[in-house]
Amino acid sequence: MKRVLITALGIAVCATPLALQAQTAAKAPAKAPAAATAKAAPAAKAPAYRAARNAFGQPDIGGFWTNASITGESRPASVTGAVYSDADVRRLEGEVQTEVAAGNKVTPPDAPTFKKGGQGIDPGIRQQFAGAGGGTGGYNRGWIDPGSSVMRVNGEPRTSFLTTPNGRAPARKTVAAVPARGLNAEGGEGDDLLPGRGPGRGGAAAPARGGAAPAAAPARGGGGAGANRADPEQWPLGERCIISFGRNGGPPMLNNGFYNNNYNIVQGKDTVAIWVEMVHDVRVVRIGGKHRTDGVRPWFGDSIGHYEGDTLVVETTNIPQAQAYAGSWQTLTITEKFRKVSPTRLYYSYTIHDPAAWDADWGGEYEFDSLPKGQHVYEYACHEGNYAMENMLAGARAEDEAARTRASATPAAVAR
Repeated sequence: MKRVLITALGIAVCATPLALQAQTAAKAPAKAPAAATAKAAPAAKAPAYRAARNAFGQPDIGGFWTNASITGESRPASVTGAVYSDADVRRLEGEVQTEVAAGNKVTPPDAPTFKKGGQGIDPGIRQQFAGAGGGTGGYNRGWIDPGSSVMRVNGEPRTSFLTTPNGRAPARKTVAAVPARGLNAEGGEGDDLLPGRGPGRGGAAAPARGGAAPAAAPARGGGGAGANRADPEQWPLGERCIISFGRNGGPPMLNNGFYNNNYNIVQGKDTVAIWVEMVHDVRVVRIGGKHRTDGVRPWFGDSIGHYEGDTLVVETTNIPQAQAYAGSWQTLTITEKFRKVSPTRLYYSYTIHDPAAWDADWGGEYEFDSLPKGQHVYEYACHEGNYAMENMLAGARAEDEAARTRASATPAAVAR
């Protein structure tokens, strides 16, 4: 209705000058026609979306959001360019539907038990999404939500979240990255099957479709297959249900490539709470606050924010070593921006600043999509009934006891 009204007003406004021009031309002496040099007026741009204001006069970015996508943070090695072609989008999103159909097949009641090395996996199905055929404890499709569409930013189907020239993290000044002392956030369901997570050792989303995955990241203190997990401290943070595997909570906030990539953003006058579905984390942003100077480094760093027009700007420092991103944490500052660009889309960008590691800032962007009307984020139950960890630790204690028994045995007893 507004568009029709604006068009009608436009016609009315243009009609008056044209009528006056016609009257003037009728009175003026005729002139030889001039060459047509005038250019068509540029089409008027649609006004930028303006978010509604909440009770505190802030741009309302609250609600339930998801960043699930088949686009990964880093661009696949075999893909060039920042934007997928229409043909590539159809192929990639079509392949996901093949996975969904395969994952939703009914498992016959007389199906054979799982065999070491994996059952047969249908062609075109990524191993981590192949149900029990992908590994012990694999899920059918109904249990996971890794995303089914390419990430679009301003309508463009992106090949990566990162906006660097090659869609990957730039090289550090020094080759060696500071290790994260084994308390990494990686680990959890599907983690052993998600190679090359993120731009470096910080961990991130699963590799995107459409290209070869980078080499598997090294296991840090418990992440990855075959790692020693004899003590609770050796288990990754995700498997201990302290924070999500991947970087769901951030910063930067990235999907984990497997499931539970949903959020609830709640705004208060002086704080913004970001409830992360995965491991029920709540990240608190203090509006107008000052960074702490007591040396304490919370799991998600120390986040302070302010509003710039329609944008929430969040600056995070004091990031803990356990949450190192691309090997950086000691002098790392991450700046995030949240801006609602439509009723159902929330633009998100992040900038990485660490002068000790890189000469220039870099980062990425994507858009959250709103959950369908009526859907919410519910409580995430993590360790309830987790007998696997209890049994594995019990097995480790039994091995300890057996080792002590062997060490205390006399040579004669050992010989017998």
